[in-house]
Amino acid sequence: MFKVCLDATPVRGKLSGIGVYTLNLIDSLYKLQETEDFRLEIYFHPSVKNWLLRQFSPCDFLTHYSQISVLPIPVTIANILAWYPNPFLSYFERYLNNPDIIHGTDHYVYPYSNSRKIMTIHDLTFLKYPQYSTAIVQGYLERIKRCLQWTDLIITFSNNTKQDIVEYLGVKPEQIQITAEASRYHANYLKADGIEQLKKSINYDFSIPYLLFVSTLEPRKNIITLINAFNYLKETYKIPHNLILIGQKGWKYESIFAAIETSKYKQSIYHLNYLLDELLALFYNQSDAFIYPSFYEGFGLPVLEAMTLGSPVITSNTSSLPEVAGDAALLINPHDTLELAEAILKVISDSQLRNELINKGQKQSQLFSWERTAKETFKAYQLIINN
Repeated sequence: MFKVCLDATPVRGKLSGIGVYTLNLIDSLYKLQETEDFRLEIYFHPSVKNWLLRQFSPCDFLTHYSQISVLPIPVTIANILAWYPNPFLSYFERYLNNPDIIHGTDHYVYPYSNSRKIMTIHDLTFLKYPQYSTAIVQGYLERIKRCLQWTDLIITFSNNTKQDIVEYLGVKPEQIQITAEASRYHANYLKADGIEQLKKSINYDFSIPYLLFVSTLEPRKNIITLINAFNYLKETYKIPHNLILIGQKGWKYESIFAAIETSKYKQSIYHLNYLLDELLALFYNQSDAFIYPSFYEGFGLPVLEAMTLGSPVITSNTSSLPEVAGDAALLINPHDTLELAEAILKVISDSQLRNELINKGQKQSQLFSWERTAKETFKAYQLIINN
């Protein structure tokens, strides 16, 4: 039996993509211990603020797990310490109690001297498309390069991202394992008798059809092109739909809200901030189309969630998105506003196509599960333990 210490630091606050991945992976690996010969422990780094306040309690998402430790140094400080030889990093190792493997889940892995080390890389947006990132995010590159000096294996989620890691970071292909992500939902997540009650819990008129986008609001997601396509459809075809954007504000979001404000149809464009899982599932399920015209994704989890919950999907023909969507979505050039508008019009005006996409999408989503993710992650653990 070997012991794995997995970094749960991304599981805090309102969960976004990396936090969703980390929490679901923890949950699935815990269950996998019942049939596989390994022991999972989790730990977390405090934020700089909590470190200064000496607050080292785990967040609510993690409190029900046994074997949880705090590594009482923020990732930022640990990363700075790694610039120079010093005794401090090895001093903090005692908080992790001799793991065989240490698994960093967010572009970082602690340099534990006597363990094999795995680092999850979600995407290389900050490297391939620096114009879509802030200077802080672009600083990930130096952190990743430093971690690569002591990392034994990389985990990522798609063949496309694997190729990016090989090309841009010079990692050998055999040092990279793919463990596809999965939806947080299942096909029967929403019960028919609970849908009407859920509708009453939020101030939105569901009798008006709508197009849906879900993700952090930032330039990489290509939301302005979606708004322009929506404006075109409103102007040219008088579609009755609203456009709903669900997600927290990311970086450089100002131009997105400027585009909404200058739209002739701004009264039909809604931004909803972070929603709890049930309400988000409702919006997926009731949409006439889910549109995800992102320029670049490491995986594209919202596409899979929309398919799981019965929304027809339109997404980009770039990066990892065709791998996730398979033949179950309409794929468009994210740089072509008119092509996107025409795809939307097809879906909302052709019920046969819409139903076909819904059925294909639900079948496609069944190819992915967190149980599968955990099993593939366990295989990666075995690979470095046996080498």
